[in-house]
Amino acid sequence: MKKKRSIVILGSTGSIGTSTLNVIKEKKSKFSIELLTANNNYKKLITQAKIFKPKNVLIVNKNYYLNVKNSLKKTKTKVYCGNISINNIISKKVDFTMASIVGVAGLQPTLDSIRFSKTVAIANKEAIICGWEILSKSIKKYKTKIYPVDSEHFSIFELTKGYTDDEIEEIIITASGGPFLKNKINSLKNVKPNQATKHPNWKMGKKISVDSANLMNKVFEVIEACKIFNFNENKYKVVIHPQSYIHSIIRFKNGLIKMILYNSDMKIPISNILYEGKNFYPDVKTIDTKKLNQSSFFEVDIKKFPSVKLIKKCLNLGASTPTIVNASNEVCVNMFLKGKISFIDIVSIINKIFKDKEFKKYAKKKPNSTNNIKSVDKWARLKTMTMCVR
Repeated sequence: MKKKRSIVILGSTGSIGTSTLNVIKEKKSKFSIELLTANNNYKKLITQAKIFKPKNVLIVNKNYYLNVKNSLKKTKTKVYCGNISINNIISKKVDFTMASIVGVAGLQPTLDSIRFSKTVAIANKEAIICGWEILSKSIKKYKTKIYPVDSEHFSIFELTKGYTDDEIEEIIITASGGPFLKNKINSLKNVKPNQATKHPNWKMGKKISVDSANLMNKVFEVIEACKIFNFNENKYKVVIHPQSYIHSIIRFKNGLIKMILYNSDMKIPISNILYEGKNFYPDVKTIDTKKLNQSSFFEVDIKKFPSVKLIKKCLNLGASTPTIVNASNEVCVNMFLKGKISFIDIVSIINKIFKDKEFKKYAKKKPNSTNNIKSVDKWARLKTMTMCVR
């Protein structure tokens, strides 16, 4: 009998974690789920545990520990709570870890997972943006395979296998343009949170939906790509593609142009990574000729999406600048969702932080330890909060 593949899913109740479990569900008997984790969504974690019967679950918020513990007392699943290190739960090497905890909070668990995993799929862009210097050292030390999960980065990874930087002319990352692509600029100041979170193509969490609405997600995706891939940062370009059918386009110096297209379904990159490109996907569909015929591309309107100007600042103003921008953006999005600031204030406030007298000191800090990253992150959050409440 073939040995089951052992799997850990960090952030199992989020969209990526849920999609991963949906992929596994098709061939559940082939997997041994070692751990599922969640921050607050204990009800969904309990449901997942009853269906997939993991050996362990972790609910970070201690207030929900008894809820989970009592609900799973008749099962063999062990229940943990709090900010316990994953290494205290997982004692042996596992085949695969999906690292999909949202925000900079996912950095340490992702770092831990590299130690005990043969393969780690990273869906936590903040961990890469803020801590790639640390992650990459650990990856080399433990000889762990790393795969990017975001559709754009997964596509770049697939399209550039076997190619060097010298062979590539341009790397295009596509953006849907979000729900306000056709809105006039003046109308954006009156945008409400429920409008900004309605992505036209993807079903995502509120924070990432807002990032998509103002293209902050593309700022982070370009930075993420610069960290992961050994390609010149000046080769990246963001182009609007409303249909979200083509995810990345590579223009080679030999005149060829290659692209990857697939339906807006995260199960596709996840299952390709999990099964290493083998025939596994249960819902293979015919080519959507309607989408192909309707495919369109536009240059980014800088006036409508001023966030894209932040890309160069993040790459050129100090090694910890991405951490500062990420932290500032998280605070601003949260304040917007609470109705404390306007939609256009998000990027405006982030830009103000570059003018702060302490900015250079923190931006030039080397992100070579979690403590350094945390100190920069904390400063940026506190500074941004003061700017939001004025």
